[in-house]
Amino acid sequence: MSDQRIPILLNCLAALLGALGQYFYKKGSALLSERILNGPIVLGILMFCGVMGLFVYAYKLGGKMSVVYPFYATTFIWGTLIGVVLEKEQVKPSYYLGLGLLMAGLVVLARQGEIT
Repeated sequence: MSDQRIPILLNCLAALLGALGQYFYKKGSALLSERILNGPIVLGILMFCGVMGLFVYAYKLGGKMSVVYPFYATTFIWGTLIGVVLEKEQVKPSYYLGLGLLMAGLVVLARQGEIT
């Protein structure tokens, strides 16, 4: 398969799941006492299992690692959005500039990587 669109979308979905997994790890860490596992941490683990499954499926569909994998970096964007929306975290405008540069880099990689 030379078309990389579906594998790229799968890695973007994996990035969203990975960021959500981190969110649940954060939530679960506040509940830690003597037990290592709790509901949010287990949910985070399951999400990371989903991330690995999406990676495998993207490569099975013919995803090129040099084209597809960099899109997992969108996890930084998802993580920021989750932090701002759900955790009410404050980020500086320069942080958004950095995320914009990340997106610009992904566009360059996608265009150079012969998506279709």
